[in-house]
Amino acid sequence: MGPKLNRVSEQVVPPSSDSPPPPDRTEVGVGPWEGPWPEGDHYDPELLKNGDRRNVVDRYRYWRREAIVADLDRRRHPFHVAIENWEHDFNIGSVVRTANAFAARAVHIVGRRRWNRRGAMVTDRYQHIHHHPDTASLVAWAEAHDLPLIGIDNLPGSVPLETYPLPRECVLVFGQEGPGLSEEVRKVCVSVLSIAQFGSTRSINAGAAAAVAMHAWIRAHVFHQSV
Repeated sequence: MGPKLNRVSEQVVPPSSDSPPPPDRTEVGVGPWEGPWPEGDHYDPELLKNGDRRNVVDRYRYWRREAIVADLDRRRHPFHVAIENWEHDFNIGSVVRTANAFAARAVHIVGRRRWNRRGAMVTDRYQHIHHHPDTASLVAWAEAHDLPLIGIDNLPGSVPLETYPLPRECVLVFGQEGPGLSEEVRKVCVSVLSIAQFGSTRSINAGAAAAVAMHAWIRAHVFHQSV
C-alpha cells in the first residue's frame, strides 16, 4: 500500500463578511508528511518535513529528484526530440515539458546553448537535455546511435504525419517558430512530415507541433494504433 498523501484541499469556501479575501490560487502539492516517516532512500527528508509543492505526479511525491530521474530512466521511450535554437526560440521550454510528459529518451538543442526555461515548468530537472553546437554535431550523434532524423514541418513535398509509420527508435526534429526547419536539417532528414491543418494559418506553433508529433509516436508504439 502506498504512502498516504496529505493533499491540499481545492474546495472553495465562501468567505464570511469579516474573513480575509481568499488567495488568488489554490496551493498545489502536499504538505508535510503526517505520521511515521516512510522508509526508503528515494524519499527526501526535507520534503517529508516541509511538504512537496513541486510539479510532479502523485507517484513521485516526497521523492528525491535523483530518484525520480532514475525511475524515469528505467521506462523512457526510445524516441528523441531535437529542436533548433538559432534565435533563442521561446518554444523550447514547451517542447521540453511535453517531452517529459511523454517520457522521451532525451531532448537535443541544436544551436545556441541558452534557452528560456520558463515554459519548461521545471520539468528540465527530470529530462535529459543534450546540446549540439551545429547540425553536423547532431547528425554525427544520430549516426553513432543508428537513429534516423525525422523532420516535422509543413514544407512542399512533405509527407502527412497522419499516414507515416514512425520508426520506434528515431529523432523527431523541429525548427524554430517562423522559419521552421533550416535548410541544413532538411537535407539530412530521412523524411519530412507535415501536420494536417484546415484553417487559414500557414503553420501551428512549434511547441504545439512537437506535442502532436510526440503523441503520434505514443499512439503508434504504446497504443499500437496503425496510421
